[in-house]
Order: sequence, then structure tokens, then C-alpha cells
Amino acid sequence: MANVTILGCGYVGQAVAQRWRQLLMVTVTTTTPDRIAELASVAQNVQVVNGNDEAGLRSLLHHQSVVLLSVGAPHANAYEETYLQTAKTLVAVLKQSPVNQVIYTGSYAVYGDRQGAWVDETTAVAPANRNGEILAETEQVLLSAASDSLKVCVLRLGGIYGPGRGLVKIFGRAAGTTRSGNGEDAANWVHLDDIVGAIDFARQQSLTGIYNLVGSVPITTRELLERVFAAHNLPNVRWDAAQTSTRPYNAKVSNQKLRDAGYQFLYPEIVETV
Repeated sequence: MANVTILGCGYVGQAVAQRWRQLLMVTVTTTTPDRIAELASVAQNVQVVNGNDEAGLRSLLHHQSVVLLSVGAPHANAYEETYLQTAKTLVAVLKQSPVNQVIYTGSYAVYGDRQGAWVDETTAVAPANRNGEILAETEQVLLSAASDSLKVCVLRLGGIYGPGRGLVKIFGRAAGTTRSGNGEDAANWVHLDDIVGAIDFARQQSLTGIYNLVGSVPITTRELLERVFAAHNLPNVRWDAAQTSTRPYNAKVSNQKLRDAGYQFLYPEIVETV
């Protein structure tokens, strides 16, 4: 049974751990000791490790073959510590570890504002702010570790929704309010089940390089909110085109590369009532 480690066991990490535990020996990490009991239900081993703890990571990865890096910043000012420093520490440790595959859940935010144009993995990154730059730098740090003996796969995720994180829960407070812009910006979302499925697909196929992980059918924010609010009998948003939208990400993201690799999406279209 292969040994796998999930660095960062939040919403995505827990779901992956539940799937992997059925066929792999799973170790998960947390920075919060209070979560040990909770995480023990989804993994065989739970370790409290900070991402910048080189000695802790070295000990953790001593007998591991796969690492999933699925961390999330607790607030906007913690991106560098959460993503970039963890990636740098991990890369330093990988040089003396048996790990042969790293999978990282990043973000399509690295594309920045493309005025609604299509982007794919060949499109140059153009982060709209410092946190987007940190995410782009994190990708490059991890990809720099790739070699014949180490596969590194970067998955650029869209907005995450699924059980316990339905779109109505995310957007419900916007019902009946006025929002700036016209709502024609692109909305890129991906269901939790497809994140778990694509991560396991990447593991099984030893994918390397960058892959966009978003739904297949493009939709605007206006269309998305109208569908979600109609499904839950909530009043629509009113749009004020006189006010410019401040949203820093506006690009239609293609997932064609991942589909060409053989992954079949469970939810190619957004599901409003999850």
C-alpha cells in the first residue's frame, strides 16, 4: 500500500483523504492541534506540522511516495507564509526524500483580468495583485523541483463549491442587493467531487505540468446568480453598470488540456442546488 501525505487538510484535503484512505496509507497534516481527533476519522496518521518547519517536513516525508499540497491562507495577509514559504520548504526537503510525485492545488487567479477572454495553460500569467503574484511564484518554485524521478502537477482551481459549501451559501447574502458592474464577467467554478476526482486522476496518471481545473461550460456571474437565486426562490441582484466592477479576475478558463488527458468531469456544468 503506497504512502501518501496531504499537506493542509481543509475542505479539499479532507475530501481527498476520505477517498484515498480506501486504497492508500494516508498521512494528513494540520497546524491546529485541536483538529487531530477530527482528522483521525479520515486518515490513518495525523501530524501537526507547520509549512515552514523543514525538520518536521523531512521527518514526515521519510517514507512517502506522493505529496498533495492543498493549503489555504487563513486571511489575505498570510499568502506568502502559507503558499510560498511552504513550497520553498517542501522543495528543500524533497531533495532528500523518496517522494516521486507532488500535486498542488493552486488557483486560476494567476491569469488576472483578461476582460473575459479565453485562457489556457499556455497563456502567460498576469496576476492582478500581490497575492496573485505569490500564487504564481509558488507554482514556479514547485515546478522547479520536477525531474525524471519527481513528477510535479499544478492544478489551477476555479472557485470551489460542493456539499457544505453550496453556491447559495456563498452568494446568498447578495440576493436582492445592488452590485457594481454588469455581471458579464466570467465565473469559473469547480465542484468538490471533480477536484477530488482530478487529484486522484493526476496521481494515477502521474501527470506533470500545469492543468486548469474548472467546469467545462462557461457562464457569467450574472447568469450564475440568476440561476442560483431562482433555484432557491431568492430575489435577483440588481446591477449598476455605472459603477466599475472591482473584481480582479475576469477570464474564461479552458479545461481542455485536462479533458484531453482523459479526465471526465462529473459536473461539467454548475449545479445550483448542491
